[in-house]
Amino acid sequence: MSKLKNDPSQAETVPLCYSSEEARTVLDSLSAHIAILDENGIILDTNRAWRTFAVKSGMPEDYTSIGDDYLEICEATKGEEDANARTVADGIRSVIEGRVDEFLFDYPCHSPDGPHWYYMRAIKMSGEGPVRVVVSHEEITDIKLTEEALRKSEAQLTQQKVELEEANIALKVLLKQRENDKTDLEQKVITNIKEMVMPYVEKLKRVNLKAKDKTIVDIIESHLQNIISPMMQNLANASIILTPQEIQVAALVKDGKASKEIADILNVSETTIHFHRKNLRKKFGLSNSQTNLRSYLLSMS
Repeated sequence: MSKLKNDPSQAETVPLCYSSEEARTVLDSLSAHIAILDENGIILDTNRAWRTFAVKSGMPEDYTSIGDDYLEICEATKGEEDANARTVADGIRSVIEGRVDEFLFDYPCHSPDGPHWYYMRAIKMSGEGPVRVVVSHEEITDIKLTEEALRKSEAQLTQQKVELEEANIALKVLLKQRENDKTDLEQKVITNIKEMVMPYVEKLKRVNLKAKDKTIVDIIESHLQNIISPMMQNLANASIILTPQEIQVAALVKDGKASKEIADILNVSETTIHFHRKNLRKKFGLSNSQTNLRSYLLSMS
């Protein structure tokens, strides 16, 4: 919007008078492209940044824009900047006519050397006298590029978050499936040992074996119990390898019954109950005599 051109037919306009040289120095030191307009939109004065930009845009070295009708230039703009230029013209008119105190607008103004954005501000000068409007254009390309980079980063982070959430869900499903597979495998191992191995071990134990052979059978049974002991996480699993009477004894022990009471309930000898309690401790891997069988059964509930 600050790409202006001289109009030879425009009447010569006298630049504004400044109260001091310092005021001109301050105006020229500002990085914003600044022009001062009258009530008709005619440019009365510009600062160094405005004039420098005009020269970079192809204007003569002595070009100042003073005397140009800025509103007319905006409205005559064609091409991609057409809509933005008309918005600027309407905004400046609103300030001139007192409908708004100030007009703010940011717009793209790209060039062959790359993308550019500007922040435009129009505000009426205070004080008595004729209407004067200060129009400034400040380049905000770095800010816009930073905002764009932040938007892209946010979009990437959002996408990564979605992907991580999806991966987390998939991982939970896989872990759940793995746990199910592990449970199934343990059940199969215990069932196979009970149905396909332990019956033969029990038969061997009932045979009159030599002491050496009986020791080997005991070792086999002990190792089988060591294999399945970690898999017995609760009494339901343990019931797969316990005999029916051992299950009854375990339940009564868990209820706090003494061996004599259990013997009376099951109508067997107390010696038989002691035998079952010994087997239960062996099957549960309770080699430490200080570990209470009832406490262990309660912990499995």
